Amino acid sequence: MSFKGFTKMVKLSVIIVNYNVKHFLEQCLISVFNAIGNINLEIFVVDNNSVDGSCSMVKEKFPKVQLIENKKNHGFSYANNQAIKIASGQYILLLNPDTVVEEDNFEKCIRFMDTHIDAGALTVKMIDGTGRFLPESKRALPTPSVAFYKIFGLTSLFPKSKKFARYYLGHLNNNDTNEIEILPGAFMFLRNEALEKTGLLDEDYFMYGEDIDLSYRITKSGYKNYYFPETTIIHYKGESTKKGSINYVYVFYNAMIIFARKHFSSKNAKAFSILINIAVYFRALMALISRFIKNAFLPVLDIITIFYGFYFIKPIWEMYKFKGQNQYPDGFLFIAVPGYILIWILSIWLNSGYSKQLKITKLLKGVAIGTLIILASYALLPEYYRYSRALILIGGAFTLALTLINRTLVHHIKFFPQKFKLNNKLRIIIVGLIDEIQRVEKIIIESEIKPQIVGYAAPSLDSQEEYHLGTINQLTEIIKIHKIDEIVFCAKDITSNQIIGTMLQLSGFNIDYKIAQPDTLSIIGSNSIETAGELYSVELNAISKNNNIRNKRFFDICSSILILLFCPLILLFSNIPFKLLNNSFKVLLGLKTWVGYYKKSNVSIENLPVIKDGILTPLDLRSIIESTDSFINKTNMVYAKNYTIWNDLNILLKGFKQIGR
Repeated sequence: MSFKGFTKMVKLSVIIVNYNVKHFLEQCLISVFNAIGNINLEIFVVDNNSVDGSCSMVKEKFPKVQLIENKKNHGFSYANNQAIKIASGQYILLLNPDTVVEEDNFEKCIRFMDTHIDAGALTVKMIDGTGRFLPESKRALPTPSVAFYKIFGLTSLFPKSKKFARYYLGHLNNNDTNEIEILPGAFMFLRNEALEKTGLLDEDYFMYGEDIDLSYRITKSGYKNYYFPETTIIHYKGESTKKGSINYVYVFYNAMIIFARKHFSSKNAKAFSILINIAVYFRALMALISRFIKNAFLPVLDIITIFYGFYFIKPIWEMYKFKGQNQYPDGFLFIAVPGYILIWILSIWLNSGYSKQLKITKLLKGVAIGTLIILASYALLPEYYRYSRALILIGGAFTLALTLINRTLVHHIKFFPQKFKLNNKLRIIIVGLIDEIQRVEKIIIESEIKPQIVGYAAPSLDSQEEYHLGTINQLTEIIKIHKIDEIVFCAKDITSNQIIGTMLQLSGFNIDYKIAQPDTLSIIGSNSIETAGELYSVELNAISKNNNIRNKRFFDICSSILILLFCPLILLFSNIPFKLLNNSFKVLLGLKTWVGYYKKSNVSIENLPVIKDGILTPLDLRSIIESTDSFINKTNMVYAKNYTIWNDLNILLKGFKQIGR
């Protein structure tokens, strides 16, 4: 087997597999190009059928990158192998797109590999977006005992134990170079000669496990794997947000079973498989229970407390109003009150009263709208079902008070994700020079998050001007004095080495970090690539907010039901074709939406948030049948940026005659 090995001129081949993380890929590629120096290097990006415009971005901004565009996602191993087969480097680096490398990273790794001919592969120190060391930077082979200690929590309880914490080699110093067994898939610096002996990544692993398998085969072929902490990378570690999901549990542990069957003895493989299967069901059950409790606890608590609120309010009101109890029939408490509660809960939900970021104003709005709906419905009911307007109003006030108390309770319990969004603005300092500072400020101001920019810091003493509070070396004092929550680095004015070094120095502070790369429209940071609110961007994402997704789906369902109910009258008194029935059912089932982007051969929507195909488009608001591509692009963009449920309603009403198209 040949991999076009080290006899060729290319010293290093960098391979990045991407799937729908355009902003992070862009930042990663910028850091890679900054690290080239005098190295003869080639770069491959293998895209696994992304829909976020990643490929267009690579073609436009990084024309020297060799882009492989897959029309189907065959998995991480398959994609890496595509590039490895045509790579010419003496060394091959498998690099995650959600990483940032230091400028001297490649030089240091090559020097180490050149002087350690026994090294088949190495990895480096990894930190997350907050500067914390990632323990998966160095790992041991997951034998049954090692896996057992990890699965059942002993590794977390004894993080420095040579026995119990072997999974992460916790007994080894994070700052010392050591021989290790398993390298993380985020950064695998491989000797091509070693790959010729071991073979490619095993494509039986779709995701997870391929790094363990390849690392093990490298050691079996006579080479050593090294942990090399002389250089550090930032790894935003997107998978961390999914470790509570059942899918993650299944895919990850299934990969472990594949590994055991392939490399362990029959007896050990069987024992390992039993252990893993127990772990899968155990973790899946825990994930289900945890998710259910986290999502259902607050609404269930609201339902119970509101009901018991009425249970106690009713006799008190009867005594006050009628000088006696039992003036209202049982139907009030067991039929009417549950109906009221249902309306209040739905109204609170639609107004984001159960989202992770709780707002008192949203709660107030939800209760108020729910109360108005109940009062309006009350007026339409037969007289014998009209129990008491006063109790509805008193119940609304109690509902607001009780739901506020419930949210205060869960806010202080760490287990629950729902927290009050404090009115205190995020306090930010920007590290950079005036041109980049002004550009970055504009992005932050135009983003959905509206932080408070406290001031600026200079990248060095020589570059300090009057508008700077101090230099990067004075950030410790600046953070303390100005109570800074977040630091934004202008990558044009400060190197990746400085950024990473600063993050490590300030790791004792509870500070968030973001990096603004030059000539980009996004500022990236956080501990995870999938943490909401950790990306400042002027790109259009309003319609992709959870609240808007929920509102748009609610509108589609309600309007489809109404159209289906009144379709006999619609068909009788209009010339709308019968296809409106088919369209209504498709929207009701979630196959389509009533309003989507206008699509045309020369109109690009790949940089817009993904939504379902629409029956109508924003152009129907103006009854425009045809227009220029530029106007259509602008109209789609404005719709995506400024989405409200009323936009969809206006478009549906204006273009109602076209709903059967």
